[in-house]
Amino acid sequence: MSADAILNVTLALRKRLEIALTKSTVPGIVFVGPLDDPDATNAALILFLYRIVPNSSLRNREHVVSGTPPPVIYRNALPLDLYFLVTVGTKPGSSEETLLKALGFAMQEMQGDPELTGPAVKHQAVHVSLEPLSTEEASRIWALFPTANYRTSIAYLATPVWIDPSEPEPLAARVTEDQLFAGHKVSEAVS
Repeated sequence: MSADAILNVTLALRKRLEIALTKSTVPGIVFVGPLDDPDATNAALILFLYRIVPNSSLRNREHVVSGTPPPVIYRNALPLDLYFLVTVGTKPGSSEETLLKALGFAMQEMQGDPELTGPAVKHQAVHVSLEPLSTEEASRIWALFPTANYRTSIAYLATPVWIDPSEPEPLAARVTEDQLFAGHKVSEAVS
C-alpha cells in the first residue's frame, strides 16, 4: 500500500461498521476520531485508532505484491499493526441499550468477514480480529479522554498494513545466456 494505507484501512473499517449499523436499524452515523470530539455527539458508533506499532514478525521482510506478472517487490516496506477502539456513541435522549444492539451487529459483521480486501485497501489483504483489552488497558485508553464518560468499548487489530516506499525495487536485467564454463576449453587444451 502507499502512504495513505492507514487512512484506507480506517475508511474500510468505517464502511464495514456502517453496513452493520444499517442491518441493526439503529439510526446514527459511525464517527471516526476521538471519543470526546463534539462532532461525535450523534454517532451510534465511534471508531478510534488508538495505537500503531510495527509488525514484529514481518518487519525485516520484503513486501511482495502479486498481481499482473511480474510481482512488485518493495524492500524496506513498513508493516504495521493498527489497534482500533469501537465504542458505543452518545445519542441524546436514548439509553445505551439501543446502541448495544448496534455494537452487537458490528461485532457480527466483523466476525463474519474478517478480511479487508479490494480496491478500498489497494487489493491487499488486511486481517481484522477482536483484540482482548484488560481492564488496565481500557483504563489507560479512557484516561486520554478525561471529559468523556466511560462507555462500552471493544478493540480490534488490523494487520498487516503495509506502508511501502514510493517506488518499488527496480527489476534486474533478464538472464539472456545460461552457460557455465569450468576449466579450459577443449580447443585450448589440444594446442
